[in-house]
Amino acid sequence: MSMTQAAGLWVVYQMNLHGQPVGTNAVCEQTEWNEMEAARPGYHTLIRAGIPNECEAEKLARGTSGDAKPRLRR
Repeated sequence: MSMTQAAGLWVVYQMNLHGQPVGTNAVCEQTEWNEMEAARPGYHTLIRAGIPNECEAEKLARGTSGDAKPRLRR
């Protein structure tokens, strides 16, 4: 994918944090991901690329965190 095609696309990836067994999900623009991957290939784990908008990427990165808790019936 060329840089002009990547403009406006978003990526969700898992950040590898020093001393942490599991990384945190993060969001960035496709061009930023391409730069990070070029600088340190394979360091972070790509979850999904080519997401058309930031909102969708944020929802994917967040997963169920922040969802309303289910109400219990009595």
